[in-house]
Amino acid sequence: MKIGFFAALMAMTNSLSAGNPQRSGSAGASELLINPWARSGGWAGSNVGGISGVEASFLNVAGTAGTSKTDVSFTSTSWLVGAGININAAGFNQKVGSRGVLGASFVSFDYGEWERTTESNPEGGIGTVSPTTVILGVSYAQAFTANIRGGINIKLYSSASDNLNVNALNFDAGVQYVTGKEEQIKFGITLKNVGPSVAYEGDGKSINLPSPQGGFTRAFEERSATFELPTTLSIGGSYDFNFDSQKLTFAGSFQSNSFEKDQYNVGGEYKLKDRFGVRAGYTFYDNRVFEDQTTVFTGFSAGASMSAPLGDSGTKIGIDYSFRATNAFSGVHSIGIQFSL
Repeated sequence: MKIGFFAALMAMTNSLSAGNPQRSGSAGASELLINPWARSGGWAGSNVGGISGVEASFLNVAGTAGTSKTDVSFTSTSWLVGAGININAAGFNQKVGSRGVLGASFVSFDYGEWERTTESNPEGGIGTVSPTTVILGVSYAQAFTANIRGGINIKLYSSASDNLNVNALNFDAGVQYVTGKEEQIKFGITLKNVGPSVAYEGDGKSINLPSPQGGFTRAFEERSATFELPTTLSIGGSYDFNFDSQKLTFAGSFQSNSFEKDQYNVGGEYKLKDRFGVRAGYTFYDNRVFEDQTTVFTGFSAGASMSAPLGDSGTKIGIDYSFRATNAFSGVHSIGIQFSL
């Protein structure tokens, strides 16, 4: 079974091409590229090989197989502070059987509101527009052996604005491999946002215009061009240095984007007794061909976590914070809370 899973994942990756920024204008559903979680965002999403828990539903779904019983997470993100955009995420993992883990995730984007304008009312005064985007995910991951984990995440992307909407079904698949005397060496590969091309639908595509015959108007419907989803392929690894009650982890990953520049992510995390952790990361963009900057992010990110037990039942609570630097606005701030039951 595990051999078939590896073969299917590698066959899909062979169809991917390297990033092409010239095609970025033809992509859609860019929200699928945004990491809504605090802890993994604090070290640039570099831990593709060793990520575990609820946040693995975004970075590498295979990591959700590391859930020991039940994990619940919530994160709130102020995206590009000053732009009025907020992201809320919630996730749930549940151990099933001896090796499987079922998961569910919910991410919502709030873009605020602004004046609604039309050709006949260019100054507004006819109400407001409040676009929304929601991403729903259902996942299953399994530890095939003591060293190999694999998983798949089926997602529904839904975006709506006034009288237009789009729905796109897509999926992620990932694998992790753990080795070493203390399981300190980890590798991972994940293919994300794979799905068919989609197009916007709704009454916003129609317009009333005078009939060529004159004397009356007719409704005409515009043809909406389809767009592709932003498929990505990520490969990464990490190494843990264990010192009694302390652990230092270094991680790195490469992300190939269908419509944007490829990315190289590096990061490190220091943890003390699983009670306190700090992390930092940096993202490098492939500027070999297109040297102009095409992102608002400068590359730097950092974060911290604290966790504590709740009573003697084994339940733990953790609080995470991360910051991602930008060269416009005031960065991205995320704060989350996690429960291990």
